[in-house]
Amino acid sequence: MIDLSIHQEGLAHNIAKAKENGILIPTIAQMRNPETIPEKVRSKLKNVALGEVNPLNLFRITWKNEPKDFGGLYQETPNYVEFPSELTGVPCRIVAMVGKWFPTGCHKVGASFGCLAPRLVTGQFDVEAHKAVWPSTGNYCRGGAFNSKLLGAQGVAILPAGMSRERFDWLREIGAEVIATPGGESNVKEIFDKTNELKRDPGYMVFNQFEEMGNPLWHYNVTGNALADVFESVKRPGDRFAGACFTSGSAGTLSAGDRLKERYPQLKLGVGEALQCPTILENGFGGHRIEGIGDKHIPWIHNVKNTDMAIAIDDEDSQRLLRLFNTPEGQKYLKEVLRLDDETIEKLTWLGISGIANVLCCIKMAKYYEFTERDVVGTVLTDSAVMYGSRVQELHDQHGAYSVLDAALDHAIHLLGQKTDGMLELGYRERKRIHNLKYYTWVEQQGKTAEELDALWYDTAGTWDAVHAQAKALDKLIEAFNEETGVLKSL
Repeated sequence: MIDLSIHQEGLAHNIAKAKENGILIPTIAQMRNPETIPEKVRSKLKNVALGEVNPLNLFRITWKNEPKDFGGLYQETPNYVEFPSELTGVPCRIVAMVGKWFPTGCHKVGASFGCLAPRLVTGQFDVEAHKAVWPSTGNYCRGGAFNSKLLGAQGVAILPAGMSRERFDWLREIGAEVIATPGGESNVKEIFDKTNELKRDPGYMVFNQFEEMGNPLWHYNVTGNALADVFESVKRPGDRFAGACFTSGSAGTLSAGDRLKERYPQLKLGVGEALQCPTILENGFGGHRIEGIGDKHIPWIHNVKNTDMAIAIDDEDSQRLLRLFNTPEGQKYLKEVLRLDDETIEKLTWLGISGIANVLCCIKMAKYYEFTERDVVGTVLTDSAVMYGSRVQELHDQHGAYSVLDAALDHAIHLLGQKTDGMLELGYRERKRIHNLKYYTWVEQQGKTAEELDALWYDTAGTWDAVHAQAKALDKLIEAFNEETGVLKSL
């Protein structure tokens, strides 16, 4: 359960800061259904850019933003991409919701809100006394730094030194304090070590996405229902929502699968990871290049008991396809050989590296279960290629000039050539084995108890279900906070 106890001094400071800076906080219900956002807010958003450091952009933490860089409002169906069979090589329909149209260009701004909001509106986080620390492998700390800035707090981003240059540039531009830890995507323990060091200073408050239950609360209530909205919008008579796949970064997005399985009980939920670091698949370790996911541990907030399949993705596939989708030669192949339309080709630039990995997971699941044209598989695109221009250039430097022939080979080998290797359908014992791996990170290293670990497995009603249901209680606290600030009345 998320602690929602009130700390009066911190709450008073936060309310005063909100009044001073004109901060109005959205509810989880408004993020899920933005048509309920007050008209005063909607009117003012027409004059606000998507990436602008403006408190009103808190109301763009939703999958249903209009795809506009300036002045956009909302739409009934979330932004999504449907991948044609000519591209994927499977007959089933694969749809992916798009993170590009969130503030920061990534849906992690939602997960970070889910972690910050409970402590903000209870006063546990005191904007006058605390810096907000965001440990991450890249995008979560961007979302945290953005939300911190909007709410008048100092953000501290912790991420591996090996992440893309664009991430570091963006963080410094927004005014975050940046701490680079050793290693790359899979070096999560080094991040934890740094956060544990900072915890000794009472001026820092850590929002660890790998253990904060506000992360799955947000994804269950917002992302899960949004993916259901996409399916209901695109389904044809006889279609079924057959599967959903998400790579495991913090594992927060996997809780969207918990919601989907409640609404569509036949749905299979798959978790993806890098083949080069197969922790879930075979207790393995190693480095990899799928930016946006992290390995060598099982996140505390992964509801492993509700996961049906583990899927390993070769990081070389994601790198090659990044180049295919984001070079003139690759796009020429997509247009002239595959006959994809210009809109679809443009939308393929909405896939970042982890988004490509998510789509590959869907393809592998579709092949394993032999899904047909009446089956729909869903996922999300965490961020877009905007964050990876330097990676495309590195691939050019490494492999030389790209050609249409290279594009054809990359499509054939790294996309159409996906097989059902590196996969494990999870029975009870396999799930329990994966769940038990949490012990070594969270009990031995991070201060959790064995009793808390057992509760995540044996007490679903008192843990996962209880957290998912706390959205209503959190929304009441947000509404009370907004009432105290009086910001809505003064808009």
